[in-house]
Amino acid sequence: MEKKRIALVTGGTGGIGTYICRELANKGYQVVAGYYSNGNKDRAVEWQKEQARDGYDIAIAFADIRDYASCEACIDGITKEMGTIDILVNNAGITRDTTFRKMQPYQWHEVIDANLSSMFNVTRLVINGMLDQNFGRIINISSVNGQKGQFGQANYSAAKAGIHGFTKALAQEVARKGVTVNTVSPGYIATSMIMEVAEEVRNEILKGIPVGRFGAPEEIARVVSFLAADESGFITGSNIAANGGQHMF
Repeated sequence: MEKKRIALVTGGTGGIGTYICRELANKGYQVVAGYYSNGNKDRAVEWQKEQARDGYDIAIAFADIRDYASCEACIDGITKEMGTIDILVNNAGITRDTTFRKMQPYQWHEVIDANLSSMFNVTRLVINGMLDQNFGRIINISSVNGQKGQFGQANYSAAKAGIHGFTKALAQEVARKGVTVNTVSPGYIATSMIMEVAEEVRNEILKGIPVGRFGAPEEIARVVSFLAADESGFITGSNIAANGGQHMF
């Protein structure tokens, strides 16, 4: 029996992350949902039980993606228990929104560490295993606001823009070894985070989206699963924008 490919999704228990985990599980991968949740394992276990009730067998693994040693312990644990990670989805991220003139150093550094430095921490620890086996898929989740910028998000936009440079540079280094590196840039997606925004603010956002609606997390998950497939080996260093036409270039 052929071994299932192993997929690690950081931020896997979050809004978009949940649907990415489910879609990859539907495609036959053995999925591991990375979580932090301020160290709240009980919340992650409850999430795992919810997935199981819906028929999804998804493992969970703790890591503080801002900390290299924590990531190392996480990756080592997965590798020893399951084997080499074949697919990495760098999905985890945070926001600390405020105008730049009011932004405090901690708001800058927390976002850069969680959204950009984490790319190094996690990817560095899986890349050699992928290179050794001549196969790997790395999919980095950026944002429309990393492409166009956004008022009150100098920190977030900078971090998400950095992901594009990271993707294109790494893609060139590992292409000949069967490892692809790509970015997905979602627009505004109908997760709980968006739906908790005041209705008048949501309506203003909607006015700027040509398709006239927010995206569904399942739509982002489908893009990720497409890039993760064995058959997508000729696509690397690319970005797929899924923003309803909000930003085109």
